[in-house]
Amino acid sequence: MKDMLVMETQLAERGYRAVAGVDEAGRGPLAGRVYAAAVILPADVSFEAKIDDSKKLTEKKREAAFEEIIRKALSYSIAYVDEAVIDEINILNATHRAMCEAVRLLSPPADYVIIDGNSIKGLSLPHETVVGGDAKSLSIAAASILAKVSRDRYIVEQAKLYPQYGFEKHKGYGTREHLEMIRTYGPCPIHRKTFRGVREYVK
Repeated sequence: MKDMLVMETQLAERGYRAVAGVDEAGRGPLAGRVYAAAVILPADVSFEAKIDDSKKLTEKKREAAFEEIIRKALSYSIAYVDEAVIDEINILNATHRAMCEAVRLLSPPADYVIIDGNSIKGLSLPHETVVGGDAKSLSIAAASILAKVSRDRYIVEQAKLYPQYGFEKHKGYGTREHLEMIRTYGPCPIHRKTFRGVREYVK
């Protein structure tokens, strides 16, 4: 776990005392919100749960990690941008907006931010982007879990409103079954109308 705290330790040596890791969940799906989370961890943090890129963990392990992260974090926040705004400003801009909002909501606030990915717009705090950051930074990995679990919980609730699409199984991603349901029933209110696989069926 110490290997995953190298970046945070180096930043602490430069004088930063509240380093936030930031990641998103839900850029690729054809439906629903994009989520982002920001997490500030204690310097001496240790976890019983496995903390890693959320995509590498089972749902059960993500849920266990989620609860432990929010218990042990010095500060955390979760933000989202909905499908209407995604269609209006595009998914990249919507993702950046969600990330910036997650950072803004941190209390106590961050003084430096490390972000999974290769770009960010609109963030005024000192920051850097890290490609594959959820495999290199414990803070980013923790953020990826908070974002992923939050989005999965949300989409499972949407599945109750729109049961014909099977959202609880594919979480809105463009699986063969999901695409077939869009062809059969047309898009529902939470579908991203500008995404390929959906826009062809918007009336």
